[in-house]
Amino acid sequence: MAEPTLEGRVASLEDLMADVLQSLVLLREQLSEQAARTDQRLAEQAARTDQRLAEQAARTDQRLAQMAARTDEQFRRTDERLAQMAARSDEEFRRLREQLAEQAARTDERLAQIAARMDERFRRTDEEIERVIQEMRHEWGRLSNKMGTMAEDLVAPSIPRILRTVIGCPDDAVDIVAVRMRRRHPETRQMQEFDVVAACGEYLLINETKSQLDARDIRRFVRRLKRVREYFPEYADRKVIGCIASLYVDPSLVRFGERQGLIVLGFGEDVMDVLNSPEFTPRVF
Repeated sequence: MAEPTLEGRVASLEDLMADVLQSLVLLREQLSEQAARTDQRLAEQAARTDQRLAEQAARTDQRLAQMAARTDEQFRRTDERLAQMAARSDEEFRRLREQLAEQAARTDERLAQIAARMDERFRRTDEEIERVIQEMRHEWGRLSNKMGTMAEDLVAPSIPRILRTVIGCPDDAVDIVAVRMRRRHPETRQMQEFDVVAACGEYLLINETKSQLDARDIRRFVRRLKRVREYFPEYADRKVIGCIASLYVDPSLVRFGERQGLIVLGFGEDVMDVLNSPEFTPRVF
């Protein structure tokens, strides 16, 4: 068999290439058609999926809206119940506060009444105690006056207070308070008795106590005071002041004694009280 010529082989190759190209064209057309059908199916499937998703989203939104509405209604009813409870609580608290306030007012009123009654009882008790003390003091004064011991029992214990009140002499500056002191005159040898003698600072106080006091007693005491230094030479540098005392002193005698420069004492709240006027200054003898 004779070999084909070059022209024959070329022609055969060209035919083969033409067949291949035709096959490729057909294959590209088939692939294009197949890709178009695939795109169409995918588009249809995507559309169906989008539709399902939209429907599902709509149903979900509807359910969520329904749940939100139910939740809002529940919250609304809960808020209403809470508001009602709060209103009831506020009303109950208001009534309770009013009740407590009324009860406190009644309690305060009862306590005030009890306090007033107690104050009245204490006042009456104090008055009764003061009355009993005054009666005891007066009885003590009467007994002391009757027994002649008024200087010891009533006057002498009051002297430090009298010195503090009249001349401002403090209690710790009182050197001596002597009762029924008897002294003899260094020259005449005459004996004198002084009811109460007290020394405080620059002062020497001489007291005379009388059960019954009259103007003559005051005059005689003033004359005695003028010679006191002769009986107490150790107190020659002291300022001698006089003090006359009695259980009951008439106001006219108080004025008379004050004009003589004497401290006048009478029975009072503090056993023996100074009866002189507030501006009184004792005379120095």
